[in-house]
Amino acid sequence: MCGRFVIASSPEILADRFAVTEVGFDEHEADYNVTPRAMVPVVRARRQTEGREEARVLSLVRWGLVPSWAKDPKVGDRLINARAETVATTNSYKNAFAKRRCIVPADAFYEWTSTDKLPPPEQKTKAPRQPYLVHRRDGEPMAFAGLWEIWRNEAVEDRDAPDAWLRTCAIITTDANPLLEPIHSRMPVMLPEQAWDTWLDPDNADLAELESLLVPAPEDWLEVYPVSTRVNKPENNDASLVERVEV
Repeated sequence: MCGRFVIASSPEILADRFAVTEVGFDEHEADYNVTPRAMVPVVRARRQTEGREEARVLSLVRWGLVPSWAKDPKVGDRLINARAETVATTNSYKNAFAKRRCIVPADAFYEWTSTDKLPPPEQKTKAPRQPYLVHRRDGEPMAFAGLWEIWRNEAVEDRDAPDAWLRTCAIITTDANPLLEPIHSRMPVMLPEQAWDTWLDPDNADLAELESLLVPAPEDWLEVYPVSTRVNKPENNDASLVERVEV
């Protein structure tokens, strides 16, 4: 899964990296410990409509997908990750997969050693699970395959009010590659640059083609190393969290 990640790149860097033509916000503070419900940048394609040109847009949405039919936005707390194997058929995700795909940029993500590496149960105390940081060797932001949705808050009568609509996203995960498998069985799908147009195209209805993109990233893209257990607490959020430690 992907339960925490890092997005420290500025909107300007992201706009340049992902060939964005329109940025929907002025600034976004570096976040070294992104948690569910955080507002995160996503890249999506916008169709041409009356008064608006077709564009690749960078905008802020809340992490944790809320389907349009949901009665309560709290359901998004359970929908931060969509499994590649079932994303096209699961009720919570299938509409977004067909029509509202996005890229979730990330400078890195965290993963923890699996439960079987914890101390034996007979020990009186358990050591904190060891976090690892995963990032691209070339230093470029990762392009997580994502989905986005828009939810109507029926409690707000004025449809033009800022809080009448909620935009949210989820990150698609797949089997871990051999580099990450010793740490965790899942990893985010990382799209290569040549797949971005295909993935973002809202008119692309070839689900088989889209599903073929949902594969583990090559091992040689990535570097993995242990980091401080300070990242285990969401309230800790600073650049020291991404520094390598000895274990």
